[in-house]
Amino acid sequence: MATYLVTGGAGFIGSNFVLYMLRRHADARIVNLDALTYAGNLENLASVEGDTRYAFVHADIRDQAAVSAVLAEYDPDYVINFAAESHVDRSIENPGVFADTNVMGTVNLLNCCRAAWDDGEGGFGAHRYLQVGTDEVYGTLAIPEALNPDGSPADPAHTEYFREDTPLSPHSPYSASKTSADLFVKAYHDTYGFPAVITRCSNNYGPYQFPEKLIPLMINNAVHHKALPVYGDGLNVRDWLYVDDHCKAIDMVAREGRLGEVYNVGGHNERANIYIVKTIIAEVARATGDPEVSEALITYVQDRAGHDRRYGMAPDKIREELGWYPETPYEEGIVKTIRWYLDNPAWVANVTSGAYQDYYDRMYAGK
Repeated sequence: MATYLVTGGAGFIGSNFVLYMLRRHADARIVNLDALTYAGNLENLASVEGDTRYAFVHADIRDQAAVSAVLAEYDPDYVINFAAESHVDRSIENPGVFADTNVMGTVNLLNCCRAAWDDGEGGFGAHRYLQVGTDEVYGTLAIPEALNPDGSPADPAHTEYFREDTPLSPHSPYSASKTSADLFVKAYHDTYGFPAVITRCSNNYGPYQFPEKLIPLMINNAVHHKALPVYGDGLNVRDWLYVDDHCKAIDMVAREGRLGEVYNVGGHNERANIYIVKTIIAEVARATGDPEVSEALITYVQDRAGHDRRYGMAPDKIREELGWYPETPYEEGIVKTIRWYLDNPAWVANVTSGAYQDYYDRMYAGK
């Protein structure tokens, strides 16, 4: 069995990755290390709690003793680092927390892995480390002159995209912290020969996303007839990636990616924020038959400070080297996502009320 230490595995993307790996690989063993901060939710993984291939460890990646103990006990072949503070608005309010977790937490994890894996002869055996990054490290792109009605480029062949060699230019405390973390990972590879690889993904969406992010926030507000707050003019563009497609990419890069390399993971699913919101309104109204779910709920609010205008990823490298491609077009993925939230009102209620934070005590206290 190949053993994966997944840090931040109770978060949105991390929990989807744990479920994906246990579903797709019978020979995979997953150790989930998570500090269970506000966005970490073990309810996401209730379906695998009885799986002998899965183990949970309540710990923080900043805790040297705890991380070292997990590495010694499980000797993972792969470490996949999802653990991060990830909400831009929160980083604007409190940037220090992001520097502490995203930068110093990553450095501690690297140091612990390096110490555990060092073979004494300048090598690290067959171990591999993957840092899960973000497209936000690249900064922003201009909106193309010619756009489709949904906000996507009308002429993709003559449109600028983020590539792995695009200069790093973060604009928020969150993206600055992720940039720094990536650079530490690269430095450890270049300095020590540490067996690391980096992925940078576009905006993820799908089940189990904490409802402070755009798509689940809008779904939940629409269902409850609350205002749908849209920053600025709503024309900011993001490249949307269904979370299972991202999990597939991480799986492939962890096992087969060239060490020391960066791989961009994006779906060429660019959509303007206002188009996303209107899509959600239309689908929720259609699915529920509720006439009060309408575009009258849209409320434009003051734009976010340092709000990047457009993100667009070129996934050419990962496609050419590893054969990865996104399988889920936006039109399919957004309906699946909306349906999941509508079909799981108890999960949404627990998250929005904070009740999910008691789950660890209920399930793991005294064990």
